Amino acid sequence: MDQLALLFILLLGALLSVPIGARLGLPAPVLMTLLGIVLALLDFVPNVDIPPELILPGLLPPLLYAAVRRTSWRQFAANKRPIFLLAVALVFVTMTCVATVAHAVVPGLPIAAAFALGALVAPPDPVAATAVAGQLGLPRRLVSILEGEGLFNDVTAIVLYHVAIAAAVSGAFSPWDAGFDLVLSAVVAVAVGLVLGWGSNKLMSVLGDPTLQIGLTLLVPFVSYVAADELHGSGVLAVLTTAMFLAEYASDADDVMTRLGGHTVWDVVDTLVTGVAFGLIGLELHNAVRTASGRWPELLGWAAAVTAVVILVRLLWLLPATWLTRRLHSRRDQDEDIPTTWRETVVMWWAGMRGVASVALALAIPLETEDGSAFPHREEIVFIAFGVIMVTLLLQGLTLPWLVGRLGVRADTEREQEYERDLAVRAAGAAKRRLKEIEDVEELPEELSEQMLRRAYDIGVRISPDLGDEERKEALEQRARRIKRVRRIQGEMLSAARHEILAARSEAGADPEIVDRVLRHLDVRSLR
Repeated sequence: MDQLALLFILLLGALLSVPIGARLGLPAPVLMTLLGIVLALLDFVPNVDIPPELILPGLLPPLLYAAVRRTSWRQFAANKRPIFLLAVALVFVTMTCVATVAHAVVPGLPIAAAFALGALVAPPDPVAATAVAGQLGLPRRLVSILEGEGLFNDVTAIVLYHVAIAAAVSGAFSPWDAGFDLVLSAVVAVAVGLVLGWGSNKLMSVLGDPTLQIGLTLLVPFVSYVAADELHGSGVLAVLTTAMFLAEYASDADDVMTRLGGHTVWDVVDTLVTGVAFGLIGLELHNAVRTASGRWPELLGWAAAVTAVVILVRLLWLLPATWLTRRLHSRRDQDEDIPTTWRETVVMWWAGMRGVASVALALAIPLETEDGSAFPHREEIVFIAFGVIMVTLLLQGLTLPWLVGRLGVRADTEREQEYERDLAVRAAGAAKRRLKEIEDVEELPEELSEQMLRRAYDIGVRISPDLGDEERKEALEQRARRIKRVRRIQGEMLSAARHEILAARSEAGADPEIVDRVLRHLDVRSLR
């Protein structure tokens, strides 16, 4: 088996892990990690050979871009305090504690290399956490905090990681230079992200065609990352800024095809890249076993010590941090998402799984320093990082559903339904106001005006049936049954038309381009 065949196996596994995980009640990322471990144990499966400098720009940009598409700037602004406590302060604290313990227990480990280890294991993985949270039906406020923490702690950890790696490679470290590099990296990244976001938004309006627009979104994350990295900025923060800008300003309410198509394409990309990334985590077992040959007791002891620090520091930080956030929240009555009970705090603690970012940073550690010597204790650092990832991802990922069930943490469905009703009322109100504006300009027959008014009302009722009274609900149900029947018949008619056109494609003298154009017209008609 060669590397290409292994990649296709991981891609197929990424697709199959979703339905299998749904049937077994297990997160797909955890199943992909297990698949990688199984593949790593097979003799005929080759070692993964990916250049370290390609790991971060290859995996992180699409994953970050896909994650940002599910959020909004308003959500981050409302939750800036809990996100800061988790994504910035907690990363600093975890990195420092891990570096201190690793420097003490691993003989000869330089302090700069120890801080690099602390930085790469500090950030919980947003992909794993949100994948698990989505399946478990956790309260939306917890999912929002986990998403925000996962995105911004990657930014913080990766910037700190690069500072530590630079110190380990050069053998010199200056706090002032490091602080200046941190600020400069953030400023450059935000500037690059905003410029590329603005330029991409303008370019989308020039392209016009949904296919070309979606294709551009596939390129934008990589361009943003590489451009910022070339200018010595944070590639991760640049991708985050670009994605935020496009999410806020590049959405045309009437561009239905681009929105639906883009959503589908990015769901596919997110599924495949996530599967490959977590599969690579499991496949790293090859290198971990080779590194630990003859040294299992000491390496496992080091990994256990660092893992314990990572897990305990998160708990010891979350307890006072969430208490303080609740106190400030009650005093200022700010509209932010916070854990409301100790049970939710415990779930947030146990959801701190490490994953894609940590393994990418571990594999991206340089092989040599500036003087040509081997990077100090690189194999040991990778093994320890692998141990932390395996324990947190598998132990916490597999037991989190049980913990959530035992603690009884569930989504506030009544609040979600109430918000959905409010949106339904707003949607129907907007439709009625637009109808009134049209009536002021155009002369509409009374029958048509009443029909349009009913349809405006139905817009809200279809979103939230609770808005209608009993008579309206019954009429709507009857109309829905009639429409469903009409759509079924019309669907069968369009299906017969599509079969006929597809059959014409294989006829002698047929022009495939014209046939495909007609078929696309029928497909769009079916979608409508």
